[in-house]
Amino acid sequence: MDSTQSLNDSKYFLKTKRIGFRLWTEDDFQLALNLWGDNAVTKLIGGPLTIEKIQERFSYEIKNMKVYGVQYWPIFVLETGEHIGCCGFRPYDKEKNTVEIGFHILPKFWRQGFAREAADAAISYTFCHLNVSKIFAGHHPSNVASCQLLAQLRFQYTHHEYYPPTGLQHPSYILTKEQYCQKPI
Repeated sequence: MDSTQSLNDSKYFLKTKRIGFRLWTEDDFQLALNLWGDNAVTKLIGGPLTIEKIQERFSYEIKNMKVYGVQYWPIFVLETGEHIGCCGFRPYDKEKNTVEIGFHILPKFWRQGFAREAADAAISYTFCHLNVSKIFAGHHPSNVASCQLLAQLRFQYTHHEYYPPTGLQHPSYILTKEQYCQKPI
């Protein structure tokens, strides 16, 4: 049995106090359309996205899980089953065992701590269960909330990196497994 199959055996492969993580399935296109079709969600990551671009993104996530064992996993409110958005990883530098974290949250769930809770759980899961030694992160220069969240998660600024979908240099960060495992001061 491959890792994708074992993760699909239960509704959620990862849970926090409020959030359930599962894998994207072919039946989830409407969830993807609601998320990545929301201009507030995509405006700082190269949006608005056309239906074709949303389909490409959706297919990309499913492919990443099959090929690399990671994706920006869809996340849900445990209590109600509502779709919050997604949080997870994509390949970044395979030779250095580095993935890139991302989280896209529907506006209804902004400023409620869901991004922090989801990112914390995803980081812990990835460092504990996957062969990952570093996590890369970047954000739009105007995205103050993402900048603050990455600081709370103990990511360290490393450089600015060109991000083609926005045409801008994005502040970029790294979190190593060693940094993450150290107790905060």
